[in-house]
Amino acid sequence: MKLRVGNERPRAGRASTKGSAPLLAGALALLSSAAMPVRQDVADVARSSEKLEEARLTMGKWIETQQILSKERKEWQQGKEILQARLELGKQEVGVIEEKLAQARSDAEQAEAKRKALIAETEALKEITATLAVSITGMEDKVRKLYAIAPEPVRQRLGPLYQRIPEDPAKTRASVAERLQNVLGILNELNKANGEITVHYEVRELADGKPAEVRAMYVGLAQAYYVSAGGEAGIGRPAENGWKWDASKNVAADVLVALEIQQGKHTPAFVPLPAKVQ
Repeated sequence: MKLRVGNERPRAGRASTKGSAPLLAGALALLSSAAMPVRQDVADVARSSEKLEEARLTMGKWIETQQILSKERKEWQQGKEILQARLELGKQEVGVIEEKLAQARSDAEQAEAKRKALIAETEALKEITATLAVSITGMEDKVRKLYAIAPEPVRQRLGPLYQRIPEDPAKTRASVAERLQNVLGILNELNKANGEITVHYEVRELADGKPAEVRAMYVGLAQAYYVSAGGEAGIGRPAENGWKWDASKNVAADVLVALEIQQGKHTPAFVPLPAKVQ
């Protein structure tokens, strides 16, 4: 190795050229090596930024999805509660309807039982009515016979009831109940008349064959007496076709006394009059 001594400077040009080239190359290499990590960091930062953005978007979608799920879950819960309430209401309505159906079936069964009972009762009533109609027809025939032998004042009193007796029971419009009521009314009047003394003015044929007005006194339905203004008297009794009268002058005085007692013109007293028990 050679050493250069003194203040002798190298020549400008060559010496600087030879020394600066390696330094420049080293600097460039250094710069190049230093630039490589920077570019790598920038790339990493860019990738991280992209990942962060992607994560942010993903997170936003996830949050949005969770919000949608929460909303749908809430709506589903509300809908479930509404459906459960409707279902419970429906069950209650079904229960009420079933109770009503059961009650309706029970009412229908009771109505059917009542209908059958009414039908049976109606049939029984028809039989009773038919039997009663036959009995009433017989009673009406007997009432006709009693009416025929009833005293004249009693027949006058029974006239409105007697006219209601149907001539033909098979063609009458009167119900069995009406006919029965009518017969009972006639029998009631006859029974009342049988316990009474009735005085009646009427025309009788006397012993001389001439008709004259007399006062007749009916004792119940089985005995009667009459006396005329001339003192002629007689005794009457019911017969098959009406009353049969027989003249009897012997009873004239007693009949007059009995008539005066009946009219309040004489003090009450025992009056012997003939009677015949049939």
